[in-house]
Amino acid sequence: MARRIVITSGKGGVGKTTVTANLGAALAAMDLKVVLLDLDLGLNNLDVVTGIDNRIVYDIIDVIEGRCRLKQALVQDTRYPRLHIMPSAHSYDRSHINGQNVRAVCDRLSESFDYILLDCPAGIDVGFHRSVAAAGEALVVTTPHLSAIRDADKVLSILRGYALQSVEVIVNRARGDLMLNYESLDVEDIANLLKIFPLAVIPDDDGAAAMSAFGGTADRDSEAYAAFRILAQNLHHGTKLFYDCTERYRGFLGRLKRNLRKRV
Repeated sequence: MARRIVITSGKGGVGKTTVTANLGAALAAMDLKVVLLDLDLGLNNLDVVTGIDNRIVYDIIDVIEGRCRLKQALVQDTRYPRLHIMPSAHSYDRSHINGQNVRAVCDRLSESFDYILLDCPAGIDVGFHRSVAAAGEALVVTTPHLSAIRDADKVLSILRGYALQSVEVIVNRARGDLMLNYESLDVEDIANLLKIFPLAVIPDDDGAAAMSAFGGTADRDSEAYAAFRILAQNLHHGTKLFYDCTERYRGFLGRLKRNLRKRV
């Protein structure tokens, strides 16, 4: 049976969809069968991030309403054959879909996949509850900014009301240079504020951001790719590996890099 993991955030703009796509790719690279479900009905962009937007024929609404078979709505990723995406509808009355509908789709997918990653809408409205109701685990994405941390804390509090097997935090868009310069919250600060140590820290990587903007996951030579591989290993194997985004900014050469980046 597949592990069903909802990927959520307290606010928009923290890179939740990018995390979903790259985590899915990293798990697929470990020879695991992964499907990504876009549950942000009407405001979805997982298809753009994964680069499948021009290959969509059917979406999850077509599956729920019986206009196509389950497999017809799945789009296979071109870089990772074991990764599939089930897109969402760009315009739809979201009130017609509930958690039971999404859970039924997950039940059917569970027979063929190892992981089901549910890309949840930002915020804590009905779309959030619809997504969480279909999941067994949750990953809360935040950034090292106080407003994002506060919103993540609210989401963590709500998730405690669900019977989830585990709830973890991912810190995205971390700047090691800013952390060392005391211009950003560091990992210890975030852990103390949220009362939970992050499962992973993903660095702010220009290459990964560009890839996501134009479709596709992080390049294999990027820092973000290495961090997502560590995240996938921690998630699948239960390890406690950690990507230190401050390492390259330590020492004499590191200080030069920090000063140079600060001036750019």
